[in-house]
Amino acid sequence: MKRPAKHCLLLVIFLLTGLVSTAIPADNGSLSPEDVAALQESFRMDASTRVIYNAVTNGDVKNLALNRDVVRRNNNHYTDKIKTKGVTNQKSSGRCWLFASLNVLRPAVIEKHNLDGFEFSQCYLAFWDKMEKANCFLEYAIELGDRDPLDREVNLLLAQPFTDGGWWSHTVNLIEKYGVVPKSVMPETNSSESTRSMNHIIGRKLKLDAIKLRGMRVAGAPVEKMRVAKRKMLAEVYRMLVVNLGEPPKEFSWRYVDKDSKLSEAKSYTPQSFYKEWVDVDLRDYFILCNDPSNAYGAHYQVRHSRTFYDRDDPHYVNVTIDVLKRVAIKSLQDNEPVYFGADVGNDQDGEHGIMAMDVYDYGALFGVDIRMNKKQRLLCLEGAPGHAMVLIGVDLKDDKPVKWLVENSWGTSRGDGGFWNLYDSCFDEHVYAVVVKKAYVPKEVLGILDRPVTVLPPWHPMMVLFK
Repeated sequence: MKRPAKHCLLLVIFLLTGLVSTAIPADNGSLSPEDVAALQESFRMDASTRVIYNAVTNGDVKNLALNRDVVRRNNNHYTDKIKTKGVTNQKSSGRCWLFASLNVLRPAVIEKHNLDGFEFSQCYLAFWDKMEKANCFLEYAIELGDRDPLDREVNLLLAQPFTDGGWWSHTVNLIEKYGVVPKSVMPETNSSESTRSMNHIIGRKLKLDAIKLRGMRVAGAPVEKMRVAKRKMLAEVYRMLVVNLGEPPKEFSWRYVDKDSKLSEAKSYTPQSFYKEWVDVDLRDYFILCNDPSNAYGAHYQVRHSRTFYDRDDPHYVNVTIDVLKRVAIKSLQDNEPVYFGADVGNDQDGEHGIMAMDVYDYGALFGVDIRMNKKQRLLCLEGAPGHAMVLIGVDLKDDKPVKWLVENSWGTSRGDGGFWNLYDSCFDEHVYAVVVKKAYVPKEVLGILDRPVTVLPPWHPMMVLFK
């Protein structure tokens, strides 16, 4: 049917108007002069705002927002508590995972051998962790050598070739392969306690090595030839680590004084024989449970490239609700077994008083805005991440429900309450992402989840922070 010319003209005008309004909106999203004027008009420096302005511009925001009611209500009473002796200090390094892992094993060693205190050498295992990470990085350089350097996975690997970070599974691999030694056998050095310069220099050397290996691959060199070059590169890394950390012992002689002041006879050990005699714990008997609200619960996960041993798997974990984490942690603590856990300590923790509580800082009252986020939002927006490992050594129960948890940290005695923190249960809900306990404390149906097909998450997933 033929339309009248007037109707056709109106239709064309309507369509054109719609196209123009869609392509060029009246508000183009910029901060216009009118917007600026409206913002300035909306603000008034009244008396209460001036008080806040004076306080914030002349003081520390965290101190101003510290909730005194939370501090006042804080206490150190626990229904179940594990005895520990001494507080460790990772100082200016990212080795919290290594300290936490060894601190899980330490109480039993002290009790078993009637000691007044004991500490493993974190420096010894950190040395071999660095060597394994260097090897893993260079193997990835060979494996992914045909990809563009701006490929997302390659770019992530190149950005952090030689970090301090790690996870319980990495400690298990290290101890099984290299054993352990007492701290006095391989003590801390300036570079082990303050790793920034060492990591930067060796990291740059590894990046240069990766460039060389990538060049060999592009030129068609076989993998065998690239690995010959890699071994020379690793020998150079080994020398640099010895200069920074000291050379790890193959054998050592050790004696000790027990808590009754009795001096032992000197005895020779290898790091592996020392672990067998002094610890003798099956580290494969521990189970990893995570609470990752960005993924489905009751499922089995890995994060690709989260391993530090090239010949081992990326760590596996079972994703469960936070209540499951709490139940297994309570069982472990009541059986006098410390619990390794991974948490976010960038939010809601007061280092002066040793408090981890959701309302410990009242920023909303200070600024008049609501900046609260839930756990999933924080994780996906990179506002909160499980970047620190510590040890649970106590729980305070009321009507069989946890009120708070006692945390042994590795920040020395000058922070927290002599090195310990009170972690209130609502903060556990929001900021704890993983626990590691013996399998005996885990329900059978949860253990069985590990037998289900694994979902592999990309290396840029926020949970990667837990492992590296």
